[in-house]
Amino acid sequence: MSTFDERKDAFENKFAHEQNLTFKIEALRNKLLGAWAAEVKGLDQGETEEYVREVVKSDFQEAGDEDVFRKLKADLEGLVDEQAIRTKMNECLQSAKDKVSNS
Repeated sequence: MSTFDERKDAFENKFAHEQNLTFKIEALRNKLLGAWAAEVKGLDQGETEEYVREVVKSDFQEAGDEDVFRKLKADLEGLVDEQAIRTKMNECLQSAKDKVSNS
C-alpha cells in the first residue's frame, strides 16, 4: 500500500469517526431537549419517553437544527419563548459534548 493510500484511508477513518461522534452528540442533545420540554409541558414518565422519541425523530426532517427548534417552538408555544429554547439547545449541546467526550 502506498503512502498516499495510507493517508487517504486515515483521512476517511478520521472523517467517519468524527461523523459518528457528531451523530451521537446530536442524538443525546435531542434526548436532553426532549426531556426538558416534556418537563416544561408537565408530561408523565410514559408520555415523556414517547415525546423524547418524537424530538429525536424530528431531527431527521432536514439537515441542521431548525427542524428540532420548530418542533419545540410549536410544542412549547405560550410556555417558553424562542430565546429560551435556543439557550436550552446550546446548553444541551454542550452537556452532550461533555458526556460523549468523557465516555
